[in-house]
Amino acid sequence: MKVKAAVIHGKGEDFQIEEVELAEPTDNEVLVKVVASGVCHTDAVARDQEVPVPLPAVLGHEGSGIIEKVGSNVHTVEKGDHVVLSFSSCGHCENCLSGHPAYCLYFNDLNFGGKMNDNTTRIKQDGESVSSFFGQSSFGTFAIANERNVVKVDKDVDLALLGPLGCGIQTGSGTVLNKLQPKFGETIAIFGCGAVGLSAVMAAKIVGCSQIIAIDVHDSRLELARELGASHVLNGKEVDTVEEIRKLTGGGTNYAVETTSVPALARQSLQALKPLGISAVVGVTQETEFNVFEDIMALGKGLVGAIEGNAIPQLFIPKLIEYYKNGQFPFDKLIDFYELKDINQAFADSKQGTTVKPIVKMAH
Repeated sequence: MKVKAAVIHGKGEDFQIEEVELAEPTDNEVLVKVVASGVCHTDAVARDQEVPVPLPAVLGHEGSGIIEKVGSNVHTVEKGDHVVLSFSSCGHCENCLSGHPAYCLYFNDLNFGGKMNDNTTRIKQDGESVSSFFGQSSFGTFAIANERNVVKVDKDVDLALLGPLGCGIQTGSGTVLNKLQPKFGETIAIFGCGAVGLSAVMAAKIVGCSQIIAIDVHDSRLELARELGASHVLNGKEVDTVEEIRKLTGGGTNYAVETTSVPALARQSLQALKPLGISAVVGVTQETEFNVFEDIMALGKGLVGAIEGNAIPQLFIPKLIEYYKNGQFPFDKLIDFYELKDINQAFADSKQGTTVKPIVKMAH
């Protein structure tokens, strides 16, 4: 079928809204009418080839939509279901089988390699293959996804809001709730108040952290962080962040989440911990220098990576929606809507800090 999609043809180029040909779903796949898709830093990283993705490609990996068609071997969803699309995983490696699909041994191939689970493509343009992204390519009016990518959600919540639960919001909240698992009354510092960081702030409030310290360089984002549950906010351009955190907490936090992809802040997140504290790095960060003894060994600190919030999307995303419905996780305050034709502006506004989480709505 012919669909409209935002296509990237070359490194760092603007998205072009063009017609592409979408194949039929295979036995284990579904066809989704995309209602909206979140715009994520990972899409920008792929566009700019900081993480190589074969081009041309249709990006987008935070889709939400309605099931239009299911393959013969699909059993968890049916036509008409509302769904969120999340990351791709194989389902049969050791990590998938032990409940850690975000650490699938084939994660990079399935999400960044440009092909679907069966190592073929579903998108063509002028007879040539176009790469898929995260097994969904949700920057289009329709998408093909493997059943493993698909999360059925309640129909009583605005579907256009829900796409970012598939990656960015899942990553921030899951890093706190699933990976770090702070206890009631413990302390946490969150570096970066984009969608990932603010989701971590909301999750830390749900847990009951006694001090939630949010760090950013945009005052508007710091104000939103305080509204969403931060007990303290610090502008990293105006203060010595590590010194201020140590003063506020009497020596450092129990935990930190680093979302900015800035190497210097990854080290700051470690330095601001108290002994035995743990920092989770979630952004695509370039090479970072640490003094292994001073920053880690001498005080028993830990530095861990966190992918997709260590979540099982089919279990975790419905929980986030319940928190939202109960007023505990107001992620809708992060969101600004754009039309597909304005996707390049959405990326620009996100980079400049004028919007936290852009969502592109599809016209049908």
